[in-house]
Amino acid sequence: MAVTPLRQREDGTPVQRGVFLLPSILTTCGLFAGFYSVTASVRGEFWVAAAAILIANVFDVLDGRVARMTRTTTRFGFEYDSLSDVIAFGVAPGILVYSWALKQWGPVGWLAASTYVACGALRLARFNVQVETEEKRNFLGLPTPAAAEVIASTVLLYYYLGGEGELYGQVVLLFVTFALAALMVSNFKYFSFKENELLRRQPFMSLVAVSLVLTLMIAFPQPMLFAGFLLYAASGPGRWVWVWLKRIGRRRRGTPRPS
Repeated sequence: MAVTPLRQREDGTPVQRGVFLLPSILTTCGLFAGFYSVTASVRGEFWVAAAAILIANVFDVLDGRVARMTRTTTRFGFEYDSLSDVIAFGVAPGILVYSWALKQWGPVGWLAASTYVACGALRLARFNVQVETEEKRNFLGLPTPAAAEVIASTVLLYYYLGGEGELYGQVVLLFVTFALAALMVSNFKYFSFKENELLRRQPFMSLVAVSLVLTLMIAFPQPMLFAGFLLYAASGPGRWVWVWLKRIGRRRRGTPRPS
């Protein structure tokens, strides 16, 4: 659906109405998946809720890719995508982790889940403000979809290992929820995967490594998803520690810092 100018502003620039349909439909599908996750959590179907968050992430990736490939990126689509992300990757995982593992902690569990949702919204608001100046190669703070997938993949791994129903008394998940909230609003840098390396020439062993990962994903999807998202969430602090250690090493050797 093309955007058609209907009138002009005082400075003579056209005012456009209408939306590009395809990316907006994909965003809406992600929103539906996020809301379905909420309803599944309310019903106690936690693995279904976790799977719905994964599906929402697929649509979240697709809508951005389609908009860029078809050159249909608009301010409306950008804002709509952020509102959808608040539901699918803020509210949905917050309700999931609270209903599944945190409500036994009473007010502390509610505080952890609500802090997660608030930090997810803050992360998206900061991204919207800084989108014009943010590095293409890096995100500032853990992206909300990645934080949501840590929770969703944890739930799926729990059922894969034979667990049933709610999870009781796990203080680790209480701290993990607070940690994910803190990482989303942190200044740690995370690789963005925006630059498409797949279209460039790569070493042969890269193909071997990708093939191995795909094989493991097919054979053991739940453990591989959990490991992948957990490692990505830890990569921000890990990267900061690595850079800090390199600076300490340079200072001890007396090596000048590169400009």
